[in-house]
Amino acid sequence: MNKRDLLSLEHYTPEEIRRILKLAADLKKQKGQRLDVLRAKSIGLLFQKPSNRTRVSFEVGIWQLGGNCIYLGPEEIDLGKRESAQDVAKTLSRYLDAIVARTHSHADIIALGKNASIPIINGLSDLFHPCQALADIFSIQERFGTFEGITVTYIGDGNNVCHSLILAGLKMGLTINIASPRGYEPKPEVVAKAEKIAKDNNGHFTVSHSAQNVIKNAQVVYTDVWTSMGQEKETQQRLQDFHDYQLNRQLVGLADPEFVFMHCLPAHRGQEVTEEVIDGPHSIVFDQAENRMHVQKAVLVFLLKNK
Repeated sequence: MNKRDLLSLEHYTPEEIRRILKLAADLKKQKGQRLDVLRAKSIGLLFQKPSNRTRVSFEVGIWQLGGNCIYLGPEEIDLGKRESAQDVAKTLSRYLDAIVARTHSHADIIALGKNASIPIINGLSDLFHPCQALADIFSIQERFGTFEGITVTYIGDGNNVCHSLILAGLKMGLTINIASPRGYEPKPEVVAKAEKIAKDNNGHFTVSHSAQNVIKNAQVVYTDVWTSMGQEKETQQRLQDFHDYQLNRQLVGLADPEFVFMHCLPAHRGQEVTEEVIDGPHSIVFDQAENRMHVQKAVLVFLLKNK
């Protein structure tokens, strides 16, 4: 049986991404309605990490599409310890129609995709967060009506959110600027892929250590927490290293006057962003959070109903 996964956005064409965004827009117009698209389909949420937006948006979205959702937390399946990813993938493929996996290691996502006969959707790994990135570019398109001439500046840790934002944005032809402290840049293998994608899609890509330089005239300003789940022991060092990368009134004042502020949430107000920025008139963080559900519904339809 042929099946398609969403492990990262690397192997999705710009045309396929645009198709998902169009599906998301169509589904958003039917917000709150229960459809019959995934009737008799069961989707498993295989989560190793706690979740607010990912779990709730998928559960509600699956219900709205007429499907059945089964949550499998760390207590049910201790992936890689209680049972191998290979065995979990093969077993759940006999019961479910798709799996959304939220894992510590991207290697587990790869193993699930390799061994499952049903679609695997990456709900977050240490390397990529493709569902978040799709919601991000959907939100940008929704706000500006186009990708043409838009500059996105991401300031902060070169983490999984940053990696997926780079790939998604460049495939849409956006200008993507990244500013991170030394030692916290996006991974070299992601940068290498990004440079090729930018060349192929007329995008522009910059990695810098100067937040002030890359934010100038940006239409979209984006940040994420400085300390992600599993990095708690590094908190004090990270607070020191990221001190000059806070999104505050002075820094965002260098952006385009009509800029929008984005954050994947949860946010640590007073660290990576001040309250006056995240709660200010330029912030679209809660539109962005809502759009996770619409985009993820589109991904499910694309993978399960794509003929």
